[in-house]
Amino acid sequence: MHDKPRRQRRERRRRKSSAFIKILVALTLVCGALVAVGVYVIRSIGPVDIDPPVAAGCSVSGEGRDDVLEPEQAASAATVSGVAFARDLPEEAVVIAFATVWQETKFFNIEYGDLDSVGLFQQRPSQEWGEPEQIMDPVYASGKFYEHLEEVDGYAEMPVYEAAQTVQRSADGFAYDQHEKRSREMAAAFTGSSAGALTCWPSRPAGGAESPSPSARPAAEPDDVQAALEEMERVFGASPAAVPASGEQPRTGDLGWAMALWAVAHSEEYGLSSVTYQDQRWTAQNGQEGWGTVPDAAPDGEVVLG
Repeated sequence: MHDKPRRQRRERRRRKSSAFIKILVALTLVCGALVAVGVYVIRSIGPVDIDPPVAAGCSVSGEGRDDVLEPEQAASAATVSGVAFARDLPEEAVVIAFATVWQETKFFNIEYGDLDSVGLFQQRPSQEWGEPEQIMDPVYASGKFYEHLEEVDGYAEMPVYEAAQTVQRSADGFAYDQHEKRSREMAAAFTGSSAGALTCWPSRPAGGAESPSPSARPAAEPDDVQAALEEMERVFGASPAAVPASGEQPRTGDLGWAMALWAVAHSEEYGLSSVTYQDQRWTAQNGQEGWGTVPDAAPDGEVVLG
């Protein structure tokens, strides 16, 4: 009499168990199918190349290695070197100046320092180097350094640190010595002795080849080009449209190449997209690749900015 209810309960349990098993099997099949589709998609689609971001920078080639600088450092170095051309100084004067600036400020034109020192060379208004706003002008500061250096008899034959210390009168004059090798390599580049030894590139955001990039900037505005040309003439004391022939160069180095490298170092500041000297051209778009030979060379004796 009680068997019938028991059978009914057992039947209901069997049906529930059977339904659960069917659901479990269905879920397993669906998950398996999804995994299979995922594997197929991953194998079918190739890896996506995403270029990493690139920070703006400059590179100086010398002695089998590249020395990477920030754009501000390269711009300052190009100006310090350029002022030596204006004074017709030997390359050794640039080496001494570079070693000094490496020690004092690492080529950052800072408006603070020990006591009242300011600028690239950390010159002091209280010691009659000039007014603070004058010293903060790299052209003026470089000229004052060279002016004092020229008063040192035989500076070109002295150890670099000794010549620098005679001008600077630093607390630790021997500290300039550690920068001599690097300064010589840089001086060879920025004075044009090593043609095309400097290149610079603008920053680039992360992304693929289709990503917009400031490296593909248009040609500079005429006013910007004119401003750059005028500043080059102020720095070098000569027009970039009238570079002397090789036999008439100042003793500092190759004036045309020094001007061209100055323009590259200041390309970010003036928005320049290209610099051409002789049959060599630098472009912002290919800045990391350096200079390249072009069929449309610059006119003889001229540095062309674009």
